[in-house]
Amino acid sequence: MRLAFSISGHRTAGDAVRVARAAEQAGCDTVWITEDYCERGAFALAGAIAAVTGRVRIGIGVINPWTRHPALIAMELAALDEVSEGRAVLGLGASNPRWMSDQLGIPFDRPIGRLTESVELVRALMTGEPVRHHGEHFRVEAGLAFTPPRTRPPIVLGVKGPRALAMAAERADGLLLSILSSAPYVASVRERVGAELELSAYVGLSVDDADPAAARDRARAGVATYLGVHGDHEITRIAGLDPERCAAFRAGWRSGAPRTDLVDDALLDVFTAAGTFGDAARHLRGLADAGLDVAVIRDAPETDPTTLLRTASVALGRRA
Repeated sequence: MRLAFSISGHRTAGDAVRVARAAEQAGCDTVWITEDYCERGAFALAGAIAAVTGRVRIGIGVINPWTRHPALIAMELAALDEVSEGRAVLGLGASNPRWMSDQLGIPFDRPIGRLTESVELVRALMTGEPVRHHGEHFRVEAGLAFTPPRTRPPIVLGVKGPRALAMAAERADGLLLSILSSAPYVASVRERVGAELELSAYVGLSVDDADPAAARDRARAGVATYLGVHGDHEITRIAGLDPERCAAFRAGWRSGAPRTDLVDDALLDVFTAAGTFGDAARHLRGLADAGLDVAVIRDAPETDPTTLLRTASVALGRRA
């Protein structure tokens, strides 16, 4: 299983660039730049990172077709692929009503259809040929003013529902699975999408051999938050959570008080690489055995990134 690193949008631009260089030096396969709302813009950071790195892939993980038109996505992707000399990876997702409707006032409907059409449009525009498209969600009669260096750069979809996974299996080059994707969930996705599609997943990592209890405690708030985000969903159901517990996590997240009191050690073992190095190694081995190709270590801005990278390397059985 390969290693990647997700750079938090809470880091300053300069810090993000330094972290990306450290990730490349640590042997990471990809650095992913997140774009949660309203954090730093992913493409500007990606361009700066491309200028100071030479090998690592640069992933945009993920943007959506609500705040960016597919033509704009293709323009940005093509420019990033030029700057990075063919290292760009586009991550696309459907977003969610909380961000789009509640926070940004953008009507949110038929997300899978919009995402599907966006993938097809970005693919068509990246050929450099004129595009004439009158679809259900977008109308385009235009083409890029230049031919991109790669006419088919990889598109990775950040999706999690059954219909979206089925669509991704037909159209994507890979999947970027959500934080808290357990080994049983990864195995279920692998079974649906087949053996060829590259599977990556965000992984929470918190390790301290001297004080594993403290390491686990540091992980509880994040687990409680994202269990609330997921709610009663396949991600939680396949991992063994009952609807009542999911509802409690959801209510805590919505009220701004994540239910960390409900995150026991058993849940931590299922959802995170937390505790001792041995605990983390077992969790990562379980994900690899389930069919995960790339573990994307999720950034923790309060933690030294070189420590996270070194910890991940040791847990994966690599040299520190």
